[in-house]
Amino acid sequence: MNADFEFRHLLADTVSTAALTAAEARTLFRSGLVTPTAGWCAGYAQANLIIVPKSQAFDFLLFAHRNPKSCPILGVLDAGETSGPLLADGDIRTDLPQYTVYVDGEKVAEPTDISGYWRDDLVTFIVGCSFTFEAALQEGGIRVAHIDQGTNVPMYRTSIWCRPAGSISGPLVVSMRPIPAAQVSDAVRITSRYPAVHGAPVHVGNPEELGITNLGRPDFGDPVEIQEGYVPVFWACGVTPQAAVMESKPSLAIGHAPGHMLITDARDSSYLV
Repeated sequence: MNADFEFRHLLADTVSTAALTAAEARTLFRSGLVTPTAGWCAGYAQANLIIVPKSQAFDFLLFAHRNPKSCPILGVLDAGETSGPLLADGDIRTDLPQYTVYVDGEKVAEPTDISGYWRDDLVTFIVGCSFTFEAALQEGGIRVAHIDQGTNVPMYRTSIWCRPAGSISGPLVVSMRPIPAAQVSDAVRITSRYPAVHGAPVHVGNPEELGITNLGRPDFGDPVEIQEGYVPVFWACGVTPQAAVMESKPSLAIGHAPGHMLITDARDSSYLV
């Protein structure tokens, strides 16, 4: 019996994943649980991850500054650091459920532990994630399809190009949540109050205006059912840095596996404006 099955069975029998603290969730991930984190640890902010060599860290920081909607920086760990205020007593190398490793822009591995890839010159950027505002959507009476359907959120590369910075360039990536037409304005209002975790949507409606031709085939994550009367709504996504990695081809880069986030010790409410 593998660790993934054992932990799923344990959680199903004992406690809702939404009731876990961030530290408890990170302990499970460190022990081998692999799962998307949407709906986990109610009240705790989730985050994207991108790790690059120090030689390219300034370029990435400038890229994030020029593209704040898709790359809102919540924190930065110095070269070689593996913990910080957003994950007290944690380890950035082990405390996500799954990672993605790129060499020269090509994905080479999706490990659950990146200790074997770690170097003292690696700088970690912790980037805001839209999973953080999903509890607020639910509290506002708006259903979140990928949580209801038990899947990962669908994410798509768009035809919109981010502003480049030095050696870093790439397309905007968006996440999609179908929203009842009558509640779209509520979804915009609720999420606009969380600018540090992508904020309001970047697009509502026709996906072809973003260069997306098939919602049933996301570039990352899983497709979701879109019911009659629902409208696709798109938010800027923190997988954008990984799309930039694939385009820009740094010698080494490490990110979270899409949908498998860092659950931080920060509270959702700390990013509410």
